[in-house]
Amino acid sequence: MAVDAVRVLGIDPGSRITGYGIVERGGPRLIYVASGCIRTAPRGSARNTDESPADRLGVLYHAVDTLIATHAPSIVAIEQVFVARNAQSALKLGQARGAVLAAVVANRLQVAEYAARRVKQAVTGTGAGDKSQVQHMVRVLLNLNAMPTADAADALAVAICHLHATGVVAVPMRTRRRR
Repeated sequence: MAVDAVRVLGIDPGSRITGYGIVERGGPRLIYVASGCIRTAPRGSARNTDESPADRLGVLYHAVDTLIATHAPSIVAIEQVFVARNAQSALKLGQARGAVLAAVVANRLQVAEYAARRVKQAVTGTGAGDKSQVQHMVRVLLNLNAMPTADAADALAVAICHLHATGVVAVPMRTRRRR
């Protein structure tokens, strides 16, 4: 990572699947570093039939801690909790988000929080963009060869949103035309 580079770990929290995406600013360009999903075992899965909600939160904490140790982000950007009609779902999402934030704070990193609508607007131009639009624009903005999964694309979009909010404008990489 260059001296003036900013590396952002974007997080799209979920109780079963948490997306992560790491984007670095390289001058006016956005540079893809890594992305993926942290999956906790669903109840009754073959991976661990006795896994409790607390165990799943531990998985999230340790996975984020490992991501921070591996990729050394400058800051973490996380999507704010969307207030759902289902209180139980909102509670589980809040707990997952709390486990992620605990790992971030334990690593003494700053946290930037963004509403889902603002994240969508940063990458699609509209706060009402759907998941496929977010995936497509993340692919274009980061010049990716393949479409990221929906959760990873959402996390990459959170990182891109932070870079936009702090004055880094995404310039899509252009491929050279053959003469």
